[in-house]
Amino acid sequence: MAEFYSALAAWADGVRQLPLAHPELLAWWALLTRLLFPILALAMLVQVIRSLVRAAPRPEVWARLALPNGAVQLLTHWENILGRSDSCDLVLNYPVVSRQHAALIRAEDDSWTVHDLGSKSGTAVNGVPVPPQGAPVAMGDVLSLGGVETVLLPLAEDQVPRAPGGDVKPVSPWGSLLLLTLFQLLAAAHFLVFGPEGANLRCAACLLALTGLMWLYFAAMRCAGRVGFEMETVAFFLSTLSLAVTASSAPAALPKQLAAVILGVILLLVLGVFLRDLGRVRKIRWLMAAGAVGLLSLSLLAGTEKYGAANWISLGGLSFQPSELAKLCYIFAGAATLDRLFRKRNLGLFILLTGLCTGCLALMSDFGTAAIFFVTFLVIAYLRSGDFATLSLICGGAVFGALTLVSIKPYILRRFAAWGHVWEQASGAGFQQTRTMSAAASGGLIGVGPGEGWLHNVAAADTDLVFGMVCEEWGLIIAVLAVLCVLALAVFAVRCCRAGRSSFYTIAACAAASLLVFQLTLNVLGSVDILPLTGVTFPFVSNGGSSMLASWGILAFLKAADTRTGASFAAPAPRLRRPQWSRLNASGKEAAHEKD
Repeated sequence: MAEFYSALAAWADGVRQLPLAHPELLAWWALLTRLLFPILALAMLVQVIRSLVRAAPRPEVWARLALPNGAVQLLTHWENILGRSDSCDLVLNYPVVSRQHAALIRAEDDSWTVHDLGSKSGTAVNGVPVPPQGAPVAMGDVLSLGGVETVLLPLAEDQVPRAPGGDVKPVSPWGSLLLLTLFQLLAAAHFLVFGPEGANLRCAACLLALTGLMWLYFAAMRCAGRVGFEMETVAFFLSTLSLAVTASSAPAALPKQLAAVILGVILLLVLGVFLRDLGRVRKIRWLMAAGAVGLLSLSLLAGTEKYGAANWISLGGLSFQPSELAKLCYIFAGAATLDRLFRKRNLGLFILLTGLCTGCLALMSDFGTAAIFFVTFLVIAYLRSGDFATLSLICGGAVFGALTLVSIKPYILRRFAAWGHVWEQASGAGFQQTRTMSAAASGGLIGVGPGEGWLHNVAAADTDLVFGMVCEEWGLIIAVLAVLCVLALAVFAVRCCRAGRSSFYTIAACAAASLLVFQLTLNVLGSVDILPLTGVTFPFVSNGGSSMLASWGILAFLKAADTRTGASFAAPAPRLRRPQWSRLNASGKEAAHEKD
């Protein structure tokens, strides 16, 4: 093996020496690659981003509810609120029905349970009042809401749960995959020729290994009957930039970063499969809450300081940030199924969890991550309660706590002191931001070339200031595309909300999207002095194994909210390759749609 690697290294050195004999070819090759990178990125990502932004998954149909007037309403979620309010999933416009009267919930075994939501006129099943813990409802049972009798009906025998009006098909992944593969191959060839002395072969090998991992993932998913790979395409593109950034700034860390991507893909698959079973999800929520507090407490007790925050744990020469993995546990614990939202104490316990997490982060001086946790809390709390008054009081308390923290933490105070006028302190507190803006300006639209930049010489350039590094080496076009990729994921999550199978998937997806967007905002705007520099990472792109793992794990929550047929992790892939779908015609009646 050693002899093979030596021969391969000698061949790589020979490749590097060829352009030196013809410097004009070297210059033309460098210019050609700089032009091709943004062209390939645009051709690859425009269609993917457009598909994510325009996607409007239609709700699936899981059962029907016959009304007294003979009409039939479709139950389009696993958790359906029945009532007179227009915000209900199924609106029953009868005076005796409360605004939010009852909740009809489907379990994984296709059984149904009804819960009364404190209605004035009560809820009954076959004439028997529903107890506080809920009552089972079988197909054909009469469900009475304040005397308004409805009947739960199954789908027809030849029907499967489907989207009314036809399913929205994801964009074909093969064109984007081929373009991304070409992008990665070109990057590998570039680093083989221009890469760091003695590490050029390692850089090229890691990029090629990422290409192999990408195709293995897509092939396995297609064999499993899955479709809809826009999110993974975005993640693999951003991971490619991450390896390129690491190759420029810390080539010795490339194998570790590649390993983090591999573990991240595995985490995506494991978490995605786990999220299918909501009963299992409910059982582990408390464990996840304890995991979030435990990980942050570990950093608080045994963490070492790096870049001003004591949030790093070192084991056997490897360092990681438990706070990154705590984000996954926090979203998992914060999201809730609809039956959990009936309980009055559910938000109070979540507020306590948030206080413990942000308190640990404040003591570690990790102000940026604390802000990310708090914004994620606001999104989850609003979706769980919709109580503006309570959230306003919490925000007021948070502002007071932040001002107190800034006044007693000199490191944070120094960062705020330089905010807005870093050019006046270009050799002091504003050193990183001024160098970032200068380097980004020098990159122009197409960049100076991967590995050819200067910004990696600045401390923390591969974490806090990675956006400037991408601008300098890869150009403004690719840097903006990287930002748009994350924003497209967030837009997709919002558009999927109304079609979500369960409130857990909806809340988790919105929380994950808000976390990614706010973290991206702090990283990008902090590096250009629009916001204070907080030291948070760019999702998927920054060099760091913990951040990479967290980013891929967060992607699982977004995938679970995707209701397009065969695209979501929240349900098994369709067993039939060409199922017989049913659609609604213009009159609202069901009409069979023949097979293709």
